[in-house]
Amino acid sequence: MPYRPTERTEARKAATRERIVAAALEQLAEGGYASASVQAVTARAGVATGSVYRHFPSKGDLFAEVFRRASEREMTVFEEVAADELRPTVERIAAAVEAFARRALAEPTRAYALIAEPVDPAVEAERLTFRRGYRDVLIGVLTQGVERGELAPHDSETLAAALVGAIGEALVGPLAPDAARGHGRESLVAGLVQFCTSALPKEETVERTLTI
Repeated sequence: MPYRPTERTEARKAATRERIVAAALEQLAEGGYASASVQAVTARAGVATGSVYRHFPSKGDLFAEVFRRASEREMTVFEEVAADELRPTVERIAAAVEAFARRALAEPTRAYALIAEPVDPAVEAERLTFRRGYRDVLIGVLTQGVERGELAPHDSETLAAALVGAIGEALVGPLAPDAARGHGRESLVAGLVQFCTSALPKEETVERTLTI
């Protein structure tokens, strides 16, 4: 008679899997991807190495899940801040950029791992997926801005992608392991917000240019 796992067995397996993922998330936040070996994760989770490979075929598969979980948290915050339709478009973009930058600078090791640290191909695929997710959030806000008459008509997809790239690139240096912590944080955030909002094709600016 074939073995059929019981609910208790399945619950125990799920709990072990979650413990492994939680340990990997903690390791990532503490030492980045370079520190996150399977051995380090198993020691933190209190499980045998074989347990990890029963749930994840490889380190890449484990950390693809870890990156997905960590990135979903950041995406949720970014999306929620940008979704405030009671605010003007420029303010929504500014608030989302500021929230993202401040959260990244508050946990630089974790943020650097998510944004720029060299990773396995499976993890890089997750990174690209979430970059597109941020782009899509901005496309939605920019499109609404045009519909409201707050922004001039433009290529929202290209502009959104450029903004995501600029945000990531501006933060790579300050988040890097050898960067000085805490110095110039406020000016960095302010400069990044100003750059992103200045890049928006505001309708009033277009009208004033045509008048002149």
